[in-house]
Amino acid sequence: MTAFDEATAITPVSDGCYHIRPDERFAIVFGDGTAGAVNGGVLLATAARAVLDTSPHPYPVATSAHFLRRPRPEPAQFRVAWLKQGKTAATARATLLQGGACVMESTITTGTLDDPGGDTLSWACGPPALPPLSECTRLASPSGRPPRGGFASHVDLRLDPATAGWLAGRPRGVPEMRAWFRLSEDRDPDAYLLALAVDSLPPVVFGLARVGWSPTVELTWHMRGVPAPGLLRVATRCRRVSGGWFDEEAEVWDSADRLVAQGRQLARVGRGGPVWDAGA
Repeated sequence: MTAFDEATAITPVSDGCYHIRPDERFAIVFGDGTAGAVNGGVLLATAARAVLDTSPHPYPVATSAHFLRRPRPEPAQFRVAWLKQGKTAATARATLLQGGACVMESTITTGTLDDPGGDTLSWACGPPALPPLSECTRLASPSGRPPRGGFASHVDLRLDPATAGWLAGRPRGVPEMRAWFRLSEDRDPDAYLLALAVDSLPPVVFGLARVGWSPTVELTWHMRGVPAPGLLRVATRCRRVSGGWFDEEAEVWDSADRLVAQGRQLARVGRGGPVWDAGA
């Protein structure tokens, strides 16, 4: 079992109730050594596990979540309530509770996905063009040291150098990121890893020199296919930054050049405080 599988594990305790523990191994660590929130994708993957435990369908095809409070690395519960169970789709509410307070409220629709070998229609422009893995930039601090802990030490994220200038204090002035993505441990991608992938890249506003904690307020993601084994490619971009808010769109492509996940989130622009440091 990988660290990711441990971090997203659920323990059924009664009908619709699951014990979990937000895992600080997947928290963002700042340059001053303090830990921020657990990565939202990890929480989404955990919610998907809880819902799929009793779902009549195998995949989380649509997920929408509001992040209300920062979870602590302490015991918590997911409570799952089914809103509808139909022949082609089923929808459940998954509420993350900790200390009597709601931490995350999500709605997940499950369904089936067509055979990847079947007929499909696509208007997507194709996967992002990335340099070879060896030419991409590993997450590291400006001093060049590797990650020491937290989220960055459990994922193997290789940024396109064209979107990684902010790491050396030279942001390009464009709110976009592109990267190869996989876990640090050997594990093939699946629905749970796609939930992580859509929220895995540094915030796009880092490309505008707005480097700092950028908390997600709402995130929606769609599973579009079962990923083939191998590396994933993730591309994110922003349409608008204004009023202290920014949007971020994500696409995830598998090793067979198929679009397997899409995401969109609304987040706050970093407002000072500790600086996000990939090498911390």
